[in-house]
Amino acid sequence: MSAPRAQLEYFVDGMDCASCVQKVERMVATLPGTAEVKTSFARQTLTLDLDEAQTERATLERNLQSLGYTPSLLNPPAAPAAQAAPGVDAHAGHVHGAPRPGQPWYATGQGRLVVTSGALLALAWLFGFMEPGFATFGYVAATLLGVWPLAKKAYASVRLGDPFSINLLVSLAAIGAVLIGEAAEGAVVVFFFAVGELLEGIAAGRARAGIRALAALAPRTALLVEGGQTREVPADSLAVGQTVQVNPGARVPADGTILSGTSSLDDSPVTGESVPVVKGAGHTVYAGSINQGGVLTVRVDRAARDNTIARIVHLVEEAEGSRAPTARFIDRFSRFYTPGVVAVSALVALVPPLLFGAAWSPWLYKGLALLLIGCPCALVLSVPAAITSGISAGTRRGLLIKGGAALESIGSVKTVAFDKTGTLTAGTPRVTDVVGRDRNEVLRLAAAVESGSSHPLARAITDAARGSNLTLPPATDAQALPGRAVTATVEGRSLSVSSPRHAATVTTLPADLRAAIRDFEEEGRTAVVLLDGAAPLGVIALRDEPRPDAREAVAQLRRLGVNPVMLTGDNARTGRAIADDLGLDVRAELLPEDKLRLVAELRARGGVAMVGDGINDAPALARSDVGIAMGGGTDVALETADAALLGGRVTGVADLVRLSRATLQTIRWNVAFALGLKLIFLVTTLLGSTNLWMAILADTGATALVTANALRLLRWKGEGGPRSSPPVGRPVPQHG
Repeated sequence: MSAPRAQLEYFVDGMDCASCVQKVERMVATLPGTAEVKTSFARQTLTLDLDEAQTERATLERNLQSLGYTPSLLNPPAAPAAQAAPGVDAHAGHVHGAPRPGQPWYATGQGRLVVTSGALLALAWLFGFMEPGFATFGYVAATLLGVWPLAKKAYASVRLGDPFSINLLVSLAAIGAVLIGEAAEGAVVVFFFAVGELLEGIAAGRARAGIRALAALAPRTALLVEGGQTREVPADSLAVGQTVQVNPGARVPADGTILSGTSSLDDSPVTGESVPVVKGAGHTVYAGSINQGGVLTVRVDRAARDNTIARIVHLVEEAEGSRAPTARFIDRFSRFYTPGVVAVSALVALVPPLLFGAAWSPWLYKGLALLLIGCPCALVLSVPAAITSGISAGTRRGLLIKGGAALESIGSVKTVAFDKTGTLTAGTPRVTDVVGRDRNEVLRLAAAVESGSSHPLARAITDAARGSNLTLPPATDAQALPGRAVTATVEGRSLSVSSPRHAATVTTLPADLRAAIRDFEEEGRTAVVLLDGAAPLGVIALRDEPRPDAREAVAQLRRLGVNPVMLTGDNARTGRAIADDLGLDVRAELLPEDKLRLVAELRARGGVAMVGDGINDAPALARSDVGIAMGGGTDVALETADAALLGGRVTGVADLVRLSRATLQTIRWNVAFALGLKLIFLVTTLLGSTNLWMAILADTGATALVTANALRLLRWKGEGGPRSSPPVGRPVPQHG
């Protein structure tokens, strides 16, 4: 009987650089029965769909181990996992060995290799003052010690379908140096390469540290309320529906709703908004928020594995594993670049002696130097390091970006299209006027029709009715006509709450109602009509104020050379009144299909980003080059679109553009520097001015510099709002 397909996820210890990911992906591609392969050097994970009838799990794990990585199954099935093959060291060849949290660099496998080979190199140098023979022996020993794990990985790569790996280039250069009598330079080469690999692993650890710090913001314990008493329990044991107490100065242990108490809460760990928010009974709170005032009792709405911070961490980790277009191009380029380097090196080493009678030694030396200069480490790392740093920096400011492709695209858009309600406006409209024979009757019936809707205008109408102590009758057969009306049967009557434009297609409105609608719209208010069949019963006017930072957000986008435009289903007069106040263009009276058409037109003129509340704008968000959802950590804001503004600040859109452009600039500098440095060393090598240890610096030095340049993005603060980084260094109370 054939084995079933398995969904597997591995933690791959040591796979913490872009070239590591390439090696693993190329190896997996050679195995039959693999599909849906995803890798992430930031998380060090490999996920795939494996048909074990074609390739056994043990074969996959054995191949990973032969490449020098230690796989650990994160989602083991009920049946015992396949054991590693006999004779395979489960900890063999840990190449990069990025320190785990709290583990010093010198305690890693790579750190020990650096220390040992460095000590041998120093001893050989000291022996040179006493006996040159001992020095040569020490240099050879240092070279062989450093090159042995590289050679094993190079052989495994060749066997598994990747013949031109970085390990092969360094191994050939180091062994070649020993063979032509340059053991000292061979030892320096492998030592510098080991140091570069160690630094690269440490840098990858720094990039992951931000995610670990975010995950650590939720407290470990909570005060559970039972029978009027409190007791301390693990926060991850809390169940939905339980009640917890949050004392002043403590962190909220779970996503939930305040049952009693009022306090200022610092939501910056979750939303990036540094200004504390006053919340009371009925308000939503997030795990990790800091209670700055009174005692709160909170009903738990989400389990620990599903709270806002956990979902943000998961989405950020997935985003870092998503390849940017530039990264994919560099990956394809390196597939041809590295074999080309080997070919050029061979030609340089062989052609002059064979065809022109030149001395073998200097040209072999130059060929070996070209092998080192051609190592693509810095080039391959230049893009993913910058993308990872950019995504992490955005998360610290409440800008959730779900992938390298989105981060690259945002900076190049020519137009930003905004929805109005809940995006440019606060999304909390209120009823200002009710026109009809009986105000309370119009409000009561309209609220009954809208009672099942979550739209901001519907909530405003139902809140106004409840505020007037009106009892709402039950509604049946409720139906939404997007952009037109909401209909329902109430007390045996077929009622609808309709836009004036749609109402005009159903019936002829009396002159007094038409005049009232016109006056409301000219004042920037939204009007809806209550119809009983085709008979108009009244008009309700609502006002939704622009967000405080909306005008500044529009101005910032214009300064960045981006054209802002408002797309709204509201009437033209209301849309124009708000757009004129904010200083942007407007397209009004749009149905959902009209928004899709306009987004497609804007895309034809250049990139377009669509900003919406994530509830009614999903089609337009999907059609745009980049969809950006407004929200304060809601499901919709986190799960829809390509990016989300967790803090609800419109200026976050301009921050996204700035962050994207800063990231793209970093990528351009990294690629130019990596290629430029190699070009310089290529020329100096052919002229005979570069030795082997200088050649390895062309790769190791460039790798360190592009990594340091990418890590600068972690300090990015933006310009569009208050600085707001998670208070990683702030003491965390031991309970909620």
